[in-house]
Amino acid sequence: MAGGPTTPELVAAVSDAGGLGSIGAAMLGPDALRDAIRRVRALTERPFGVNLFASLPAPRTDAETAAAVDAALAPHRERFGLPRPDRSARQPPRPALDDQLQVVLEERVPVFSSTFGLIPAEPMRGAGITTIGTATSVAEARAQAGAGVDALVAQGAEAGGHRGTFLGEFAHALVGTMALVPQIADAVDLPLIAAGGIADGRGIAAALALGADGVVLGTAFLACPEAGVTDGYRRAVLAAADSATSVTAVYTGRPARAIRTPLVNDLERSGAAPADFPAQAGLLADLRAAGVERDDPDLLFLLAGQAAGLSRSLPAGQLVATLVRETRDRLRALAVP
Repeated sequence: MAGGPTTPELVAAVSDAGGLGSIGAAMLGPDALRDAIRRVRALTERPFGVNLFASLPAPRTDAETAAAVDAALAPHRERFGLPRPDRSARQPPRPALDDQLQVVLEERVPVFSSTFGLIPAEPMRGAGITTIGTATSVAEARAQAGAGVDALVAQGAEAGGHRGTFLGEFAHALVGTMALVPQIADAVDLPLIAAGGIADGRGIAAALALGADGVVLGTAFLACPEAGVTDGYRRAVLAAADSATSVTAVYTGRPARAIRTPLVNDLERSGAAPADFPAQAGLLADLRAAGVERDDPDLLFLLAGQAAGLSRSLPAGQLVATLVRETRDRLRALAVP
């Protein structure tokens, strides 16, 4: 949900309705992050969170890799009348994690969550901030517990967005939510939050039955009017079928689950190896900008999970209330007399 979908309005609406809204802040520099935090505070008095990416190695992009990607993208640039980008200019650096963390500490955000690796929890704990780590395997859950987090997100293979895997191969960590949650629940004595393939009360009830203490939903909120996505993105999410998504690294350089588009298909068929994350996204930046400007979802990276087809176009607060009602109804229906 980084890169725009989690607007302050969406975060505040979710928190006001009784959930925990979270700012997807990985792409925000320190000043923009501080502004987002303060805008949320101006909209709600309820707790909320900030999510950041753990540190990753500096990306490498050689001329040969960029040329191969540009060759695969050429038909799309021609279709939209876009010039071939000047690759002599350096891509802007990603915001420094230490600077982002300093803002989180100074602003004393109620909850801090992270993905892509380990971030020591002790500085956050000293500031009274609750910490949540992400795991895609039992080994990662144990590593996060060792880092001192207060709670865990178990990210199943169905989840939309970038994979949080940081131990082992990405392909080996594509474990479904139904299999992952109970194994982590047995292995680690921490509050557990299920993610992946959950978009309604049935999914929430199932996650609770598997041993989760709560759930995190992302894709389900993309269709809300408060989400910072284009109308075309919303339409694509609402129209998605169960087989519409796949995990691919060709858009950003890191495996992520997204709705398949002609652009993604062409990049995969080209055989061009992607540049490192997030440099690959920089190679596609002009096409993404054109997709936003023209509201053409075929050019966007439509991050979404396998339950996208269950999404509903409701205001965020109404969606939270609906999810709560559906969950209670499902749990009552399953209760043994």
